[in-house]
Amino acid sequence: MSTTPPRPTPAEHDEIARLLPVPAERERPGRHHQLLKDQLLREFRQDAAPAAAKPRFGVRRLTIAAVPLAAGALAVTLATGGQLDPRPGADPLAAVTPDSSGSASGRTGGQATPAAVLLDRIATVAAARPAPAVRDDQYVYVSSTVAWSSQSADETVMRLDTPHSRKIWLSVDGSVPGLLRERGKNIVLADEVDKAGRPVSDHPVGNPAPTLNSPTYRYLESLPTDPDALLEKIYAETKGSGPGPDQMAFVTIGDLLREQLAPPKVSAALYKAAARIPGVTVVDDSVDAAGRHGVAVARVHAGERTEWIFDKKTLEFLGERGVMVQDMPWASSGQVTATTAILARGITDKTGETPGRTG
Repeated sequence: MSTTPPRPTPAEHDEIARLLPVPAERERPGRHHQLLKDQLLREFRQDAAPAAAKPRFGVRRLTIAAVPLAAGALAVTLATGGQLDPRPGADPLAAVTPDSSGSASGRTGGQATPAAVLLDRIATVAAARPAPAVRDDQYVYVSSTVAWSSQSADETVMRLDTPHSRKIWLSVDGSVPGLLRERGKNIVLADEVDKAGRPVSDHPVGNPAPTLNSPTYRYLESLPTDPDALLEKIYAETKGSGPGPDQMAFVTIGDLLREQLAPPKVSAALYKAAARIPGVTVVDDSVDAAGRHGVAVARVHAGERTEWIFDKKTLEFLGERGVMVQDMPWASSGQVTATTAILARGITDKTGETPGRTG
């Protein structure tokens, strides 16, 4: 039996399209409809794999949020009991002393894996960042360069888009609409908008019911800071959806870090939780959409490797990359399927402003 998943037939394309949400009920930016469609197609292919490796089919809702937060470029020297050296410039893969709790996260035979070492160091730096003072009436601002792959119904392969600018303003508490500025368009991020992107209510809100896959800053504040409890919550709330529990957990943590800010302790817990997911590895050299090289935390699923890229010296988050590691009918090994780069982030008082000035 061939282990290569078959490409969906036209009838299967129609069935997948039927499962997509109706735009008239809750309009989302067109790019996100395309992302959802692409994800459905990928998961359908994964579902067509042999039974031994076949995940339970499920649709993970792709939301407005779309790029991870910085681990923090901090020049700090911390006393850590000899376990970690969080100083910028230290070897991110340096050996660590097992902690006194005897945690088995990311460890084999009592030895920490390179991914666990790196994520522990990233978490230490993230936890040392000062907690920002953020008001409910403010916005999280992120500026990035992005490019994603898409596949039309009449094409056999996925094609990477041209990298382009993306700026987003997200309501801190979700009570008011946000704003997405991309490809020369201003898109209101409201709970309900019409086909032209205008709010349908006289009192529109942005994100009144945040979730793991669509967080606000206040929602992130409410998450457990214990990595085991946090990971347990992620597994429980994503059970039965997406491409298997471990990959779904890894993807969900990435979603929680995208185009948002998280309190330092929550940010650290997310990185430590990621270290506990089986199959997480390190890529020694990766490059973001701005051409910056760094070390990456990665996981492979269905022939595609998802990479979170960090500066090797400061452990600042640089961006993300998706790359094929084996040939598939829709992509070739070595093909980049997605690339992003964080250029700026901060807190603003209004949409359309950048931190420190209007514009």
